[in-house]
Amino acid sequence: MDCAAPRPRRLVRASKNPHKLVELRTLCGLSGEMLVSALETPGAPDPDENGATFIENALIKARALRDFSGEWALADDSGLCVDALGGAPGVLSARYCGRHGCDGDNNRKLLDDLAALGPKASRLCHFSCALALVSPGGREFAAIGHCPGRLLFSGRGSDGFGYDPLFLPDGRDKTFAELPREEKCRFSHRAVAAAAMRPVIRALFGPGCAG
Repeated sequence: MDCAAPRPRRLVRASKNPHKLVELRTLCGLSGEMLVSALETPGAPDPDENGATFIENALIKARALRDFSGEWALADDSGLCVDALGGAPGVLSARYCGRHGCDGDNNRKLLDDLAALGPKASRLCHFSCALALVSPGGREFAAIGHCPGRLLFSGRGSDGFGYDPLFLPDGRDKTFAELPREEKCRFSHRAVAAAAMRPVIRALFGPGCAG
């Protein structure tokens, strides 16, 4: 990046989820003034996430917000991929039951689908997260992270969201919904993706913003 070029002052996150916003600020090393919610751009679009991959969907969301706001935009797309289900729910994780954001129904459908395969069906799975960062001038950056684990037969824990109560990460005896946020943020799929994106953010926004 040209040292003489002015550094961008902030970027807008293409999501209105407050939990993910706080988590990404921490993981990317960005202050509340530098990484703001799409709620601060009234009327921001909610594009159709019709990509075939997590990176495609993250780019769709980031580009839509960039085009609407005229600012740098950061978006993520994440989901659970279960080996025995051929990678499902995958990019459909948030709407696996047919409706968007119904965590309880999504979890029940996932357990029912696995049960239908029989008791010996593999419970191996992984969470994936893609991050996409796009500029008003058309520059684009993407990173992806994974966290392997296995699915339990019933949920444990009350923290987190989505499939967190069912997901037991490799090497841990607590689910994502049981782990303290600080510990989860050291190795989660979102943490791995953010670690890959941090050098880009540091180069663009300055050495003090992505420590």
